[in-house]
Amino acid sequence: MAVRWRSATCGPLAREVIQAPCGCIEILSQGGVVTALAWRTEEQGTKASAGLTAIGQQLAFYFRDSCWRFDCDLAEQGTAFCRRVWQVLLAIPPGQACTYGELARSLGSSARAVAAACRANPYPIIIPCHRAIAKEGLGGYCGASDGLPVLIKRWLLRHEGWIKG
Repeated sequence: MAVRWRSATCGPLAREVIQAPCGCIEILSQGGVVTALAWRTEEQGTKASAGLTAIGQQLAFYFRDSCWRFDCDLAEQGTAFCRRVWQVLLAIPPGQACTYGELARSLGSSARAVAAACRANPYPIIIPCHRAIAKEGLGGYCGASDGLPVLIKRWLLRHEGWIKG
């Protein structure tokens, strides 16, 4: 996986919305560096973009093949601890998951701190925080403990083969 952290660059801010099998994803970028990804519902007035940028194409590839490896530049964000957690998440292969506790032990931290770093992840899917799960159950996703975000997490884990059926 070739995800690189870059400083924010100058240039116009670009916004793209793609239709994914489990919702719409809004992509923000500046100067070719992805600055944020966010799940959106069509009820929020988003419409899918006609032509896809490089990262939009890579997300489309991921939705066709869960083993797709992203190759992109991400704007450096978050605390040093968050970036350490996100780096560990990048090492979890598709079809596998780790509990917040297991991740915390590998980082010498607490499960709550790891969950908070996952919640702060501005790049869901690219940084696969959906592969971090609770000791019992799936845990939350994108700052929510139920509802549509957790359904999306379930869909992603099923897409990658961690949840069977």
